Amino acid sequence: MAWALLGLAGGLEIVFAVFMKLSAGFTRLVPALLTVATGVSSVVLLSISLRTLPVGTGYAVWTGIGAAGTVIVGMAFLGDSAAPARLLCIGLILAGVIGLKLFSPD
Repeated sequence: MAWALLGLAGGLEIVFAVFMKLSAGFTRLVPALLTVATGVSSVVLLSISLRTLPVGTGYAVWTGIGAAGTVIVGMAFLGDSAAPARLLCIGLILAGVIGLKLFSPD
């Protein structure tokens, strides 16, 4: 259950970052409110998952999902560069996240 909550928290972290971009520096009300709601929800779910997961593993996986997912969404929908070096770096982040999950005692 903790891993599922952590995955959901990571997904919300991606949505948080996208809404932050869409809020244009918190000048657009609805995206700004959604930024706050998804950010708080993400942290709450992270904290619940950390009741049973090691803090280092949980935090690293959460930030990895958020970082890699946000880059992928940026490339797919926001016009961010999809240069091969960037793709390699995303792959390395995802490999680290998968490794932490595979070698976690839980």
